Amino acid sequence: MVKLLPFSWERMIGAVEDVQRRLMRSTSALEAAGIPYAVIGGNAVAAWVSRVDREAARNTKDVDILMRRSDLDAATPVLERAGFVRVEVLGVPMFLDGPHGKPSQAVHILIAGDKVRPEYLAPAPDVDESEMMEHFCAVALEALVRMKLTSYRDKDRTHLRDLIGVGLIDADWPARFQPELASRLQDLLDNPDG
Repeated sequence: MVKLLPFSWERMIGAVEDVQRRLMRSTSALEAAGIPYAVIGGNAVAAWVSRVDREAARNTKDVDILMRRSDLDAATPVLERAGFVRVEVLGVPMFLDGPHGKPSQAVHILIAGDKVRPEYLAPAPDVDESEMMEHFCAVALEALVRMKLTSYRDKDRTHLRDLIGVGLIDADWPARFQPELASRLQDLLDNPDG
């Protein structure tokens, strides 16, 4: 049985702030070094959703960054100077937040132009498919939607529903994607509650 700690607003808010600090430390270091990147995953979804309705944005426990393979070696010392430690877990490069950091809370790197999994229908976009937000560069909305439709796990469908819910995706969007991805998106548009 799991031991429950007393409820604490501070612990809950602290976890969200830890992710935000990790995101800002990593992206600020990459920006300062001139290394192209794009924030992807839950933080990118939150950035897009919050542009319409900040209360609709969800929190996430890690940081996902898209980077070109050719920039990974140059990014390593830059991120290490920012306090991160490069490791590879199951073939995925990531940067732990310090020597005692956990992989689940790391900065995860996805390689632009590569398929995350061999069976995926589409590769990850290039970092050029991005847009500068207030504090960091995030993957462009259409590229983000394509990534979410490609991986299509439960959390990806939830993120897509969030984008639909604030009006960033509408009935015209399925036509932008190849048939199987379009079908997945149409299913979400037709069944927004799951």
